[in-house]
Amino acid sequence: MSTTKLAVIYYSSQGNVHKLAAAAAAAGEKAGAEVRLRRTAELTTDSIVPGNDTWNQVWADHLESVKDIPEATLDDLAWADAVMWGTSGRYGLPAASLKQFIDLTLPLHMKRGLVNKVMSSFTSTATLHGGQESTILALNNAFYHWGALIVPPGVADDIQLAPTNGNPYGVSSVSLNQGGNVDDDNLAAIEYQARRTVEIADLLRRGRETLR
Repeated sequence: MSTTKLAVIYYSSQGNVHKLAAAAAAAGEKAGAEVRLRRTAELTTDSIVPGNDTWNQVWADHLESVKDIPEATLDDLAWADAVMWGTSGRYGLPAASLKQFIDLTLPLHMKRGLVNKVMSSFTSTATLHGGQESTILALNNAFYHWGALIVPPGVADDIQLAPTNGNPYGVSSVSLNQGGNVDDDNLAAIEYQARRTVEIADLLRRGRETLR
């Protein structure tokens, strides 16, 4: 039998979503999946918050630190059995970089190339109640159109009951406007979400192979 393939595709401006994505990728590999960690293209060209030197420096430093991570392509989606999507929350919506990548999936969608693939999402915002659930629900709208299968973390593991967790739609963290500020319980939760995503994708893949 083949190995389940997991793509972790994300956008991160200051390193918080990147930290979650890297933990998801590591957990996916530990669960037995073949994993691709991919970031979406940075659309900002000079500064993320004009006039705020501290934020801009964190953004620039993070962008430099991830320059060797390949940018996501449609081939990564076609290859994957499951995709975990990570994005910063922007007013309760996915960040423009991730949204643009989703907008470019039409050629694959038209070939029904995303049907029955497993999708799962995670996010980070600056503040508590900063649109985290809304961001993930907005991402789900695309998955419905694709005919994909959404796998949330739910409240199916004790780690979801930790005070900094609890979002049943997808793991989320609160950065407090600090780069790379992800709670250990959030990292444990994203590891659980990745394992769950791989387990469901693996069951579906094995079922398909049995029926052939």
